[in-house]
Amino acid sequence: MAKIKKAYFCRECGYESPKWLGRCPACGEWNTFTEEVITKASSVSAAVAVNAPQSVPQRVSEIKPSTHQRLDMCNAEVNRVLGGGLVPGSLVLLGGEPGIGKSTLSLQLALTAHGLRTLYVSGEESAEQIGMRAERLGIGNEECYIYAETLLENILQQIEQQKPDVVVIDSIQTIFTQTIDSSAGSVSQIRECAASLLKYAKTTGTSIFIIGHITKDGTIAGPKILEHIVDVVLQFEGDGNNVYRILRGIKNRFGATFEIGVFEMLDSGLRAVENPSEILLSHYDEPLSGIAVGASVDGVRPYLIEVQALVTNAAYGTPQRNATGYDSRRMSMLLAVLEKRVGMKMYQKDVFLNFAGGFRVADTGLDLSIVAAVVSSYYDRAILDGICCAGEVGLSGEVRPAPRSEQRISEAARLGFRKIIVSGFLRKNIKTPKGIEVIYINNIGELPPALFTL
Repeated sequence: MAKIKKAYFCRECGYESPKWLGRCPACGEWNTFTEEVITKASSVSAAVAVNAPQSVPQRVSEIKPSTHQRLDMCNAEVNRVLGGGLVPGSLVLLGGEPGIGKSTLSLQLALTAHGLRTLYVSGEESAEQIGMRAERLGIGNEECYIYAETLLENILQQIEQQKPDVVVIDSIQTIFTQTIDSSAGSVSQIRECAASLLKYAKTTGTSIFIIGHITKDGTIAGPKILEHIVDVVLQFEGDGNNVYRILRGIKNRFGATFEIGVFEMLDSGLRAVENPSEILLSHYDEPLSGIAVGASVDGVRPYLIEVQALVTNAAYGTPQRNATGYDSRRMSMLLAVLEKRVGMKMYQKDVFLNFAGGFRVADTGLDLSIVAAVVSSYYDRAILDGICCAGEVGLSGEVRPAPRSEQRISEAARLGFRKIIVSGFLRKNIKTPKGIEVIYINNIGELPPALFTL
């Protein structure tokens, strides 16, 4: 019988220690060590033996490029985030809050991937429950198989027998292997199961989706090594009270990162939103103060978003600074620039900032639209209809060019905007599309006349 020993693992990075430590020497986090029981040796192998030739060192010039084509998941938004489709043999990690729609999205991908043999492995639900969800989605696929199991050895055996093109594991925290005595969801179990799935995916060319839970601070639960060993990390974001969801690429070895896909949650499942600008722009009967439109870019995808600001007199001694979906520290910096360079008395005002649709943005190219919304609310004057902004604001009040400015201008022209305010540094380096007037400003002091003057 194998000798049993105990060890302590860091929940954040997976660092192993023979005794409990208050602070992890690898990642520096405090109070993250948990005790787990592991075996000293085991003759059981977690992975199914694969008849793959032993690899040998090769010259770079002798390595032939892969002829595998990306797999079409029959979902334009998912294909966009993946970089054009699913790469054969890739390991994809999908994370998100409970109830956000991770299982629904994964089941839709398994059901709508026509021409691909898919296997949906569930460790959280029974086959009957998954069948009820599939019936609600109204999607039929004879090449999709459902398998309710939590033991890794049985799962790999079924994958070897079925030989699917795509496998979905829901979720990695419920899968365990017999080679380790700790419970499912522990650091050692997650690390060993993910490594076994990675080895199988690379040796057989089977693409595997892994669903992962997240912690209360929004990071994917389990050791940080889980995100390092996978090829793609996708984050499914959104507010549970809002119908819109965002699929964001955090890591992608086969494409661009920070690409987004937008979905709408309906009774029949998730519907891909091909034009996010339509849902992020509101239409009012009459112009309102404190509302500006900004041209943003996420990855290589431009879209327009509505910025809402409210500036009121401070009711208490310390003014409030609240931002929803935006970095509050950057908003405070923009308010300080307005006070210093334009002379607006922001130290006496409460400022509240919000983005339409519950979106979270980190694009510095939206600085100019945020400043425009604050100026509009401060003076209680509505911005002229058909105007949007795109530019970054510096500490000296200068307006810098936003990344991919041409794409922002083209998107504004496509949606029917008459004017767009950008940095004056782009005057000689940009081609203006037809149907829109480009207004160039060099500092934020020139912004109010451009917003309120015909």
